Amino acid sequence: MSYQVTWADAKLNKNEQSKLNEDGLDIFRDLPELVKHPFAAIDKSYYMYFKFAGLTVQKPQEQGNFMMRVKIPDGIINVKQARHLAAIAAEYGHDQLDLTTRQAVQYHWIPFAKLPEVFAGINAVGLTTQGAEGDITRNVIDNPLSGIDPDELFDTRPTVRRVHRLFQGNRDYSNLPRKFKISINSNIYNAGNAEINDLAFVPATKKINGRTVKGFNVKVGGGLGMRPYLGLGLDIFVTRSQVAAVAEAAVQLYRDNGYRRSRSKARLKFLIQDWGVAEFETKLREKVPDLATAGDSAVVGWSNGTALGIHEQRQAGYYYVGVSIPAGRLQTADFSAFVDLAEKYGRDEIRFDHGQNLLIPYIAAADLPAVKAAPIFKKFSYQPHSLVDFGTTCTGAEYCNLAYTHTKEIFAPLLKRLDAQFSFEQPVHITLTGCGNGCAHRSVADIGIEGLTAKTKDGQRAEAFKIAVGGSLLAGGHFNEVLKGKLFTDQLYGALAALLADYQTQQLAAETYYAYFQRLGIAHFQAILDQYLAQAA
Repeated sequence: MSYQVTWADAKLNKNEQSKLNEDGLDIFRDLPELVKHPFAAIDKSYYMYFKFAGLTVQKPQEQGNFMMRVKIPDGIINVKQARHLAAIAAEYGHDQLDLTTRQAVQYHWIPFAKLPEVFAGINAVGLTTQGAEGDITRNVIDNPLSGIDPDELFDTRPTVRRVHRLFQGNRDYSNLPRKFKISINSNIYNAGNAEINDLAFVPATKKINGRTVKGFNVKVGGGLGMRPYLGLGLDIFVTRSQVAAVAEAAVQLYRDNGYRRSRSKARLKFLIQDWGVAEFETKLREKVPDLATAGDSAVVGWSNGTALGIHEQRQAGYYYVGVSIPAGRLQTADFSAFVDLAEKYGRDEIRFDHGQNLLIPYIAAADLPAVKAAPIFKKFSYQPHSLVDFGTTCTGAEYCNLAYTHTKEIFAPLLKRLDAQFSFEQPVHITLTGCGNGCAHRSVADIGIEGLTAKTKDGQRAEAFKIAVGGSLLAGGHFNEVLKGKLFTDQLYGALAALLADYQTQQLAAETYYAYFQRLGIAHFQAILDQYLAQAA
């Protein structure tokens, strides 16, 4: 550690007090000794350290099983790594793995006593869980099509990996107030979901010394959770060679100035709201002088970070296959079938997008018929056309300690039932999250469903939901707006069907759900829900 702690004398929450005595990355030093004892012998105050190893104690906590997340910068793995991920699911994870909204993979049921051998196997194939959770820089996300994308300014993979290496295992940045999320993307459709990250590099061009330079503009202070904020633009243009220095400076400012008294206000977004972007930019420029002013934005739309369907790559004669994974959950055999396809027809590569889906790139045109005929595509779709193809969901109450409601068990059946009734020219993005923390990106969905609890007619507490409509990251972003009224699980289908039926009948030609929401306004949607609730009463 080469920096000076400046907050030791401040009023700190319990986690911060602990981190002054032991760094989060010390979990890897402690673990061999810890597993010699029963899990019940570990004091709960130590649980937060597991997060720095990509682990969350899974409920019921007394059983000593973990949710484990593997960190995959830019969401790209090779076949050997994919086979090992499948083996983890088969041996430890009850035969299933979940894809995340940050291009990573996570498991449940990882047993405490087996953690050292699990980590050894992951490290042996060049992957890691270090920093997949905890108060640290998280997985650096990228355009899921980086390097093969006809709609990107340049290949961002080298930049993403440079930033990943800068922070990975670096104890100068392993004690942050909370998590710190970085997005680097040059796709013109905002494939990196810039506005919901702490720090985002977005595609831009700038005239410098008479020539047009392709690089990035910068946004800071985005984030979801209980109090979501959209990232705000700095008046800064960054070349590819400057990205790592700017990222380091931003993380330094957050480390040294972020709030450590209350974890509910510890994210960068709260510091940005208090300081303002001008002050943050001034302090950043003190650390990285001679940065140019912002360039011309190259962003023209928003892809929601998904890459579904079969499309041509920028490499002539090659295609990628983007596969919809409903609710982001895969069985070992199904994932292995995709790995087989990547090994036989691709170039030793599988990718993950931001919508809990997977991609197989570098399929030669001549091999497309054989790939399309693969038996796995009788179960999964490479032709996105339905609601379930564009939906995302969090882990939910099945395993998560924070969730109020179940999610994955109900989500895919719910959307498939709606798909049997509706068909839309424009995709409708529906998300389901089990609480207000926003892990499934509820706030930017066309229709976002959030879990809570409510009393039934007989006074019993039951799982319930609220609905929000009209989210988007177009033109800087707009968080969806919550409708009044609570719904029980058996009412979700009827309420969603009422909202979708109105869209089907009211939409203009080629009108997206967001444009339809903007045209009609929140009162229109509230009236639809009110009418449904009155009929259902």
